[in-house]
Amino acid sequence: MPRSLDSLSRSEARRLALAAQGLDRPRPRGRVDARHVRRVLRRLGVVQQDFVNVLLPAHYLVPFSRLGPYRRESLDDLVYRRREFVEQWAHEASIVPVEHWPLLHHRRQAHRVRPWGFERFLAQRPDYAEAVLEKVRSRGPLTAADLPEPAGGAPARMSDRWGWGLGVTRSVLEAHFGFGRLAVSDRRGGFARAYDLAERVIPARHRGRPPERHQAERMLLRLAAGALGIGTARDLADYYRMPPSAARPRLRELVEAGVLREVRVEGWRDPGLLDVGARIPRRAGAAALLSPFDPLVWCRPRVERLFDFAYRIEIYVPKPKRRWGYYVLPFLLGERLVARVDLKADRDQARLLVPAAYLEPHADADPVGTALAAELRTLARWLGLRTIAVGRRGNLARRLAGAVGA
Repeated sequence: MPRSLDSLSRSEARRLALAAQGLDRPRPRGRVDARHVRRVLRRLGVVQQDFVNVLLPAHYLVPFSRLGPYRRESLDDLVYRRREFVEQWAHEASIVPVEHWPLLHHRRQAHRVRPWGFERFLAQRPDYAEAVLEKVRSRGPLTAADLPEPAGGAPARMSDRWGWGLGVTRSVLEAHFGFGRLAVSDRRGGFARAYDLAERVIPARHRGRPPERHQAERMLLRLAAGALGIGTARDLADYYRMPPSAARPRLRELVEAGVLREVRVEGWRDPGLLDVGARIPRRAGAAALLSPFDPLVWCRPRVERLFDFAYRIEIYVPKPKRRWGYYVLPFLLGERLVARVDLKADRDQARLLVPAAYLEPHADADPVGTALAAELRTLARWLGLRTIAVGRRGNLARRLAGAVGA
């Protein structure tokens, strides 16, 4: 436990955060099944989806970081067949426990249609928006490809006008999804969303009268505190993408109720908030590659405060301006982020490519190289890739190549 309940060292804060995320201990031994995946998803509360397939879609990597190899189909089964979890706008496009659907009711009511500006089309063509909804009602789950684009009145593609490059039909379906009229019942070829009426996806017990907004916000913030372990008011608000101005009064109420506790954290300007039942392990012993969208690292200012790790994903950065690489994953060893590696799955040649590997200034290349090589071998086997090819870029590349070869 910390030396004082009113203050934490940075190391204690790191261990608290890692324990909350299930990243403070080695992975389970033996067979990993759906029960393990379920526990991870419930512990985190929200898993951001991202379908960039350079390595694999990011949300599948989140359980791997905590469990090691598992059947990716088990995650899909929990969401799309067992209906224990559901897609919803939470921290961006996300997977959440289905029982949290009512907590996001006020968000669906205030949903901002995407792509930005598309509400103009919905106002101009309510007949088409209603026709899409009626086709789903009568035919069952449909993808955008199953429906015709509107005849006239809007371009078939909207990349120039609205910026996302989505078809009109897909955008109408997304609007109905955002407002809670539709829910995602499945993912089909190319990860396309299949939409159905929400009442046919969400069990009736989760579609009753939702909590009032302030109560829902308090519950979401308490979930965020439990999942993060420690965070500032802004950190906790970010977990479910809540405006800080809306979160602060609810956090004060949770502190006054004795649910959360304010503490000082070494090196932090703002006070930290933690659940009164939070535990701090004496040590952290995990070794894991982390998705760029892992809940531990998605709030970049918090990562820098906790781990002295300045992190940025450079997918949208022009190649000449990238510092680290296209799809760079942090590597966690013990309680520190010790390295970052640029990764790509070459499926045609069954190779895991490592174009670049970088060691953090505080870390020792020998133990990091050995541990990272073991993690890459585990990842490659899980992805069905036979070999690992390490490039020359980065101050860890040579040591890592030697460890992989050994």
